[in-house]
Amino acid sequence: MLRLLTKMRRRDAISAVICALFVMGQIYFDLALPDYMSEMTVMLETPGSTTSDIWDVGFKMLACAVASGVLCIVCSFLAARTASGFSYTLREELFHKVTDFGHEELSRFSIPSLITRTTNDITQIQMVIAMGLQLMVKAPVMAVWAIIKIVGKNYTLSAITGGFAATVLVFMISIMLIVLPKVRRVQKQTDDINRIARENLNGINVVHAFNAEEYQNEKFEKANTTLTNTQLFNQRVFSLMQPVMNLAMNGLALVIYWVGAAIVNGISAADTALRISTFSDVITFSTYATHVVMSFSMLVMIFMFLPSAQVSATRINEVLRTNIKLREGSVTTAPEVGTVEFRNVSFHYPSSPQDQLKNISFKVNRGETIAFIGATGSGKTTLISLIARFYDATGGEVLVDGVNVKDYTFDALYDRLGYVTQRAILFAGTIKDNVTFGECGHEITEDGVYEALDLAQATEFVDNLPARADSPITQGGRNVSGGQKQRISIARALARKPEVMIFDDSFSALDYKTDAMLRAGLATRLKGTTCLIVAQRIGTIKNADKIVVLDDGEAVGIGTHDELMKSCEVYREIAMSQLSAEELGEEGA
Repeated sequence: MLRLLTKMRRRDAISAVICALFVMGQIYFDLALPDYMSEMTVMLETPGSTTSDIWDVGFKMLACAVASGVLCIVCSFLAARTASGFSYTLREELFHKVTDFGHEELSRFSIPSLITRTTNDITQIQMVIAMGLQLMVKAPVMAVWAIIKIVGKNYTLSAITGGFAATVLVFMISIMLIVLPKVRRVQKQTDDINRIARENLNGINVVHAFNAEEYQNEKFEKANTTLTNTQLFNQRVFSLMQPVMNLAMNGLALVIYWVGAAIVNGISAADTALRISTFSDVITFSTYATHVVMSFSMLVMIFMFLPSAQVSATRINEVLRTNIKLREGSVTTAPEVGTVEFRNVSFHYPSSPQDQLKNISFKVNRGETIAFIGATGSGKTTLISLIARFYDATGGEVLVDGVNVKDYTFDALYDRLGYVTQRAILFAGTIKDNVTFGECGHEITEDGVYEALDLAQATEFVDNLPARADSPITQGGRNVSGGQKQRISIARALARKPEVMIFDDSFSALDYKTDAMLRAGLATRLKGTTCLIVAQRIGTIKNADKIVVLDDGEAVGIGTHDELMKSCEVYREIAMSQLSAEELGEEGA
């Protein structure tokens, strides 16, 4: 928690300091009231006291109460401002940190967990700061200040107050030791609830198609029951704290009055001045002692939220302290244009010692098209992800334009690449927003948007929409078909006018006619652009300048379609399974 507080902005820190000073002022006025009450008690019991003297003390008490109330309002405002400002800073830093994560870092945290940490966990911390900024300053200072005022007045009453305070403190510590482990479980169980709900919503069509509603309901019910039972246990334990505090506060006042009455009765009736002074001290002592226990009661309110906030702070720190393995270099220029080369590249995932790719070597020059094909799990997507530095090669070098991708700045590398992911991802906004998404080395104009859409064969449906490229796209692109999403994703990459285009099985949702028209357009209108294509269909890559055949992470064949039909058995088997002998020509005979 303290580590996170160091991230507070200067303005919020100043507000917190001012709030703490005002709390000190509030405590001063609150603790001044018992002294005035004692003074008034003595006046009321002393012969010769005038009404004007009593009114004078009364007005002082009223002024203290008003001053304390005003300071309380100001402190509440400053505390709320500090808490909201700090949560804003924390959310911003956490979001930026997650945005910088690579695949390796993201694999450590589930998406539902990251969402919970960005929302619920930060809200827990904000709540504690809003309350604690006042109470965590006020409670200990008031307790110490009140103890200083009563120490020495009466040792018997002081011992009674100390005994009550020690008992309450032991009770609070015991409660915290019982509840804290359960609070940690609540956060993880909340992640499970989010995960199950997210899976159910994302796969709602599959759930309906397989009549799995009851199964999903039972799975959610189990997680929900576990979370509810844990929270019920915590709340039942916490519910003991307030009654115990009220009992301690009222019991202490009762014991002080009882013992105080005995002390007063023990003083000779002839010594009127001493009896009045002692009675006044008992009244004052009772008030200060009540303030001591009240301070512990304030801490109870904080301690009811502090365990959750502490666990939340730990979870947020786990994200913020995660070491990002992918670091950008400093190179912005390159000796070549549009080239991609792999030199003895090997790669294994951090979670597995076994190589996913083994000694891959090839080079593609500017304007050429190279394709990758192989069975599912052969390493095609993994291979091209090394170009975009989603991961770094564990052996060998990956070069773009003659420079190792590790040496580029991120801007310099991604300005050279246009990447179309295997799964088409769209963002809420408009079609134009999605096409112009992100930053590149040049401004994407209105004409550039429609040019990219036309090349991606998307104008067929975009022109039929009422607002054309300004038509809305819902979250995840749920209001367009899979083929339309894929074409908009392709247009997004084309609009950047990159040197190197990477298609990760990006034509799978297109029909054969659209696929053929798109490939023809790319061949004629992107002659200077280097294309890397991952595909499952031979027809998509048959005319590529080079085809790399992958089998279990190894390049078992590199060449043209005709060359591979003669020299690569794996490629020949794939081709024969997809195309007829007539379509393959002599190679298929």
